Amino acid sequence: MTLPEIPINLFPKAIDLLFINCHLATMKDGVYNMIKNAALGVTEDKISWTGKLSDLPHATETLATQVIDCQNQWILPGFVDCHTHLVWAGSRSHEFEMRLSGASYEEIAGKGGGIRSTVSATRSATQEELLAVGSKRMDIFLKQGITCAEIKSGYGLDLDTELKILSVINRLNQNCPQHIEPTFLGAHSLPLEYQNRPDDYVNLVIKEMLPKVKDQTIATAVDVFCEHIAFSRDQTQKIFMAAKDLGLRVKLHAEQLSDMDGAALAAEFNALSCDHLEYLSFHGAQKMAQNNVTAVLLPGAFYYLRQTQKPPVHLFRKFKIPMAVSTDLNPGTSPVHAMTFVLNMACLLFGLTCEEALAGATLNGARALGLDHKKGSLEVGKDADLVVWDINTPADLCYLAGHTPVEMVVISGKIQYQPV
Repeated sequence: MTLPEIPINLFPKAIDLLFINCHLATMKDGVYNMIKNAALGVTEDKISWTGKLSDLPHATETLATQVIDCQNQWILPGFVDCHTHLVWAGSRSHEFEMRLSGASYEEIAGKGGGIRSTVSATRSATQEELLAVGSKRMDIFLKQGITCAEIKSGYGLDLDTELKILSVINRLNQNCPQHIEPTFLGAHSLPLEYQNRPDDYVNLVIKEMLPKVKDQTIATAVDVFCEHIAFSRDQTQKIFMAAKDLGLRVKLHAEQLSDMDGAALAAEFNALSCDHLEYLSFHGAQKMAQNNVTAVLLPGAFYYLRQTQKPPVHLFRKFKIPMAVSTDLNPGTSPVHAMTFVLNMACLLFGLTCEEALAGATLNGARALGLDHKKGSLEVGKDADLVVWDINTPADLCYLAGHTPVEMVVISGKIQYQPV
């Protein structure tokens, strides 16, 4: 196919990767922003052109290093999975069976299960063992179209293991094609050795763990599980103050099982995001809106815990709070590896539109990590992280449950996956 003859000097650099005969859902501004019969150009690791194929400002397709004829397939931004606990050892499938028999999250935790069970297995695992299982999970993510992910620590709950997990996350970031944002979640749960001494453990997090994390530059944010089975609002505030003093950004597991007023607290610290939010109050939502805090919805945990209290999506819409969605991949309450499954659940369980759900997995997912200036939408100058999908419409990614029709995954301008 010959493209229109347009002077080459209208384009600043040669296109390295040119997609033609495609349809784009750019997700600019968090809406579809579809461009039919389009082209997309990549120069080095950035998107250098998007628009109608007929308007492509290039002499001919032969000037591109590589041309890919998409044959009317769709291109969307790569998924940004903004909340995961991907590095852990062991299995908690027995807890799944316990919940099927009627045991609650709190009851399982009270019997030494839950997070503590994974902590024990993760403490015993070597870095190489954790790297091996983490690499497998990242490979699954790649094949699901996830091009950027946040990974939290939190299954160590002592200094050495927390640093070990963060080191593994750093190695994954170096070895895997995806971009990874590491988050320190030392205040995930109270370890067994600090039972009935929560303030002592909080002091350990503040005085020993956080300074080491800062010194080793192995986390970009600090998270806390603020809940009656984890850490109080006052304890969370102390950790946030210490994190901010060290120049680290904060985010929060907030209002998952009860209203702890954690979201309002996190907003006061200009948190990147508040996550879960099933019990978020009107006041908490107002505070989030006033401080531009992203709401991260985690339907996988809602589904696996068989919860009935839904996040107040109507408040997010009312206050124009960006809604991200994420797998919350973890061994106990959301062993979910597929973003398309999350999109489906976000629509059917939480009432999001397909457009809202896809914005949540792309631009708003990036916003929850402070990366929306370079990821999450198909715009010139942004990172060339994109996925070619064999679908008829973007809504198919929410509709076709259990089906992930990935044709190609491109990260930083390089083709990283194509199914055989």
